[in-house]
Amino acid sequence: MSVTTESRASAPSMAAPSTSTYRLGFLRLMRSEAIKLFTLRSTWWSLAVTVLLAVGISLLIAVIMNSLPDAPGRMATNPTMAVVSPLQFTMLVAGILGAMAITGEYSTGMIRSSLTAEPRRGAVLLAKALIVAATLIATTVVTSLISVLVVTPVYGENGFDWGNAELTWIPLAYAVVSMATFGLLGLGSGFLIRNGAGAIAATVGILFVLPIVMSLFTFGGPSWQWLIDLYNYLPSVAAQALTTNPANETVRNVVVLLAWPAAALLGGWTVLRVRDA
Repeated sequence: MSVTTESRASAPSMAAPSTSTYRLGFLRLMRSEAIKLFTLRSTWWSLAVTVLLAVGISLLIAVIMNSLPDAPGRMATNPTMAVVSPLQFTMLVAGILGAMAITGEYSTGMIRSSLTAEPRRGAVLLAKALIVAATLIATTVVTSLISVLVVTPVYGENGFDWGNAELTWIPLAYAVVSMATFGLLGLGSGFLIRNGAGAIAATVGILFVLPIVMSLFTFGGPSWQWLIDLYNYLPSVAAQALTTNPANETVRNVVVLLAWPAAALLGGWTVLRVRDA
């Protein structure tokens, strides 16, 4: 009888839920997003392709430009242009990386675990955006440094003029910012579409296919001038203008470059809030 009474008395204390003071702070959330991103093999493959494309194309352009004979009217070679020119190719890798950073979670169902651990959905999106942007910024800085070291011997005495910021530092800085915005555009598309193939197709369409299609209307005459004017408001066109001629329409191009990923992320945040994971 005493054993039964003792067991009944101890039952409430055993069943009482344990209270935990643990909270998932934003720094821990960013750390978890970084772990999820860097444990994917596709991330490392994308970064490796970015480095190889950027350095290889920079060297190829530098060699070709310096092998051309001097001729009247030929534009003087600029080593900075050789370093930033691969942006037209690496932007696709950046956009695809951003899309894969979130669509993989929807395909595996991990997004449910992420939102369970952190119910504030905007915080999840912000943490992932910061990690993707920081990754592409760091990769582009390292890649640009390698490209500078590789092309400098090719140009010899006509190398980089580091005292002229408009010809060196500013285009290189815009290239770094552009890669981050392309990645965020892909990330926003991923949050909006929630499907890997669809998000990648949308990102590649905006960055690569749409500029080609819209440029064809230059042959259509004045009746298509409005569409030709819209061509200047595409993100890849704005990035190209900033890296090749930063003094021309700088404010407009910066606004265009930042507005596209901002709109995509805002739309992704809206969908994330109103739709179930």
